Amino acid sequence: MSYKTKQKDNILNIIKNKDKEFTVKEIYNEVNDSTGLTTIYRLFERLENEGILGKSIGKDNTTYYYYLGNCCCENHFYLKCDKCGTLIHIDCDCIGDLYKHILNDHKFKLSKEHIIINGICNNCSKEV
Repeated sequence: MSYKTKQKDNILNIIKNKDKEFTVKEIYNEVNDSTGLTTIYRLFERLENEGILGKSIGKDNTTYYYYLGNCCCENHFYLKCDKCGTLIHIDCDCIGDLYKHILNDHKFKLSKEHIIINGICNNCSKEV
């Protein structure tokens, strides 16, 4: 499967600047060329397989994506605000203890690239 370099570069530039989760349709609406929706879906699938994008299903059953970039952190995870969708990358040694606990006590190996902890960010909690 081949993609026009200009289209791929344009889409990558858009998603690299996102600090919140996004949908395929949101990116489609931001692309200023003739890139089709199907092309974006295929590219997102490829980027997800390459570990560049993460994917989650929202409470509304919508598929959301988030940019993982070229993270080389060993102990990282993401905090996601349920109100505004902001994603915060956390690189913290304490998460290593959580990985070990879950593996040893619950016999479950976590996928380190895609751990998202949901909650309400500081900005949104001030609005309440």
